[in-house]
Amino acid sequence: MEPHDLASALARLPALTDPAFTQLDPFDHGGIFIGRFSGQTPWERHPRGDELVHVLDGEVELTVLTESAPVHVTLRGGSVFVVPQGLWHRQHARAPVTMLTATPTPTDTSMADDPRAA
Repeated sequence: MEPHDLASALARLPALTDPAFTQLDPFDHGGIFIGRFSGQTPWERHPRGDELVHVLDGEVELTVLTESAPVHVTLRGGSVFVVPQGLWHRQHARAPVTMLTATPTPTDTSMADDPRAA
């Protein structure tokens, strides 16, 4: 049980090429992660719980696939969003974004255009 210096954790991440996240601590059925990236992430979903996404710096467009229609939100530094359990989602950052997440595991990923059809 100890506090975490987020700047130090970010400094340990590799150069900004692909999404890079590091786990700070275990949490509930997953962990607390910090990371940064630009570009588009693969689709992901978390069958064991909701995911909390907190944008620390930058801006990211987050898409959640619901049964009725995709939901698109833009999150800026200081924004928090909860992705409901089991829903496919992905992020797109045009410029580098830094995020803190509380992410349940396991995480399913997909590179399909629509992972619900795969």
